[in-house]
Amino acid sequence: MADTEIHKGTPGAWIDRIELPKADPRFDSQIKNGISNLVSEYQIRQRPDGIEAFDHYAYKIVDRTGLERGAAINFEFDPATSQVTMNWLNIIRDGVVIDRLPGATFDVFRREKDAEKGLFDGWLTTYVNVDDVRVGDIIDYGRTTVRTPIVGADLFFHSVAVAWGEPIALIREKVTWPASQPLNIRQSRTDIQPEVKTEGALKSYTWESINPAPVKSEDNLPADFPTYPTIQISSTGKWQDIVDAMLPYYRLDQELPAAFTSKLDDIAARYANPEDRMIEAMRLVQDTIRYVSLSMGRGSYIPRSPSTVIASGFGDCKDKALLLASSLRRLGVQADPALTDLDGGLALGEMLPTMRAFDHVIVKATIKSQVYWIDATNYLQGGRAENLVPPDYGFALPIVAGSARMEKMERKELFEPTTFVSEAFDFPKLKGEALKLTVRTTYSGADADSMRYRLVSQSATKLADDYLQYYNRQYPGMTSLAPLSTNDDRDRNIVTTVESYELSAGDLDADDLIKNFPLKADVGISNLPEPDMVGRTGPVWLGSPVFKRHQCIVHNLKAKFVGPEKSDDVITPFVAFKARWSNAPTEFQVDWFLKTIGDRVPAKEIGPYLKSRRKMADNASWSYNFGYAETEAN
Repeated sequence: MADTEIHKGTPGAWIDRIELPKADPRFDSQIKNGISNLVSEYQIRQRPDGIEAFDHYAYKIVDRTGLERGAAINFEFDPATSQVTMNWLNIIRDGVVIDRLPGATFDVFRREKDAEKGLFDGWLTTYVNVDDVRVGDIIDYGRTTVRTPIVGADLFFHSVAVAWGEPIALIREKVTWPASQPLNIRQSRTDIQPEVKTEGALKSYTWESINPAPVKSEDNLPADFPTYPTIQISSTGKWQDIVDAMLPYYRLDQELPAAFTSKLDDIAARYANPEDRMIEAMRLVQDTIRYVSLSMGRGSYIPRSPSTVIASGFGDCKDKALLLASSLRRLGVQADPALTDLDGGLALGEMLPTMRAFDHVIVKATIKSQVYWIDATNYLQGGRAENLVPPDYGFALPIVAGSARMEKMERKELFEPTTFVSEAFDFPKLKGEALKLTVRTTYSGADADSMRYRLVSQSATKLADDYLQYYNRQYPGMTSLAPLSTNDDRDRNIVTTVESYELSAGDLDADDLIKNFPLKADVGISNLPEPDMVGRTGPVWLGSPVFKRHQCIVHNLKAKFVGPEKSDDVITPFVAFKARWSNAPTEFQVDWFLKTIGDRVPAKEIGPYLKSRRKMADNASWSYNFGYAETEAN
């Protein structure tokens, strides 16, 4: 660790000192948590081995609710790359500046927020409590951070939102950079232009956003639609520069341990087809190397050697991607690690080049002209090459020499449901007998991969209990007849579960359940986003492709039943919902289908989308009087 302390010191001569602005009273009604934000300022300059950055924040405590939030300052930093100096910490009360820095105590502690997921980043949290803060006070503080990146010290990137979700009087961004190295600038949802000045060998760019109108927060936005108007600044416009910084650490010619190479040689001996070799190597790395991310210091960017990963039995995404790519190369399959982002990968196509764009590493494998994207951190993934489910991360940047470019990971269109639930209700033939229910669910593709993981990560008893609780909510008194039965065809990537239940005659008659018997489609309508449409400007993200089918078959009926006379289909450019029914003298069957068509709903179409969503929900549950015994039934 380079430096775990928070130092105290005066600001550098290169830093601009500005007067505190006044907040616009028009936005007072939108102030949150008793804090009126005055300044968020960031000044940056280049250093030989990184950058020096100055942060300046000031806010006014306007009522009692702001004391808890405003009197405590906390921030995070990476001790392996950063040295932090607090330059000033003032209370401004009735125009008088009270210096609180000399007596301030900075508590520094490590808080691993994702330790239960096997993620350790080594970042530290700093906390300082400011004494004697009162309503009406202004808290004004500035700090300087010297950053020395472990990888790509000459590569710079910064992104700033020029409006917040709450009022702020001034957002200011200043970057001072060598005039001989023009910066690349990209704006999103803003037309604010920088003031540019050249002084000798240096050029400064300054952006100011004065009392911007607060931006309403919107849920379910796609990653490529930023919540706030944003300016990106990068020292390079080429992704190859990012790749070149990473290439030395992703050498694919590293020696593998003899025991591991023996396993790869066995795969080569048993499988002549390169596609089969790829799948077997993928499973070897996914299933035998557990996931642990020690992303501290060098571990944030640099993978450990394959031999170290194999010896330890664990690795993070970088480690496992390098190991898998090396293994595939040994098996004669062209493969390269590729940088991506788990949640924001779709936005990579809109970003300026930066290493900060990525939080994940996968593998790109190419056989003839076919590209396969593989996430080595997956576990128990199913399928062979022809039905392998690629990760749905949007874009990825392969780490290759000379020709690196951002590549889109194409989604596979779904032509068959990936979850098919079939419920068979056998009504009693004789009075006093129980109703029997058999549920057979077939998962394929991504749903099979998810279910396979669920089956090994939870106990069968817990799963069975969850399913029983689900049916008890619909049919009170339902009991289980047999343990949950499962079958996994991993090569076809199909997982099947079978549940068996019964409902006693007494429970069937209780509260006239048989006369108002519900058939309900569980096709994921409730998982479709239901956004607030008032004042919305951004599209609604529908997520990964969905195609589900739910079937109800009712046997041993005493009358012939029919479905609705008019179609319950809901067809939109974004999602389709269909219901189909058929009957026989003693049997009734209904099938519901739900399929997403696009990945987003434009803002102007949210009203019709919400209307169609309500219609789908209304038509996903039918009720019948299955005790009815006349020739015709409705």
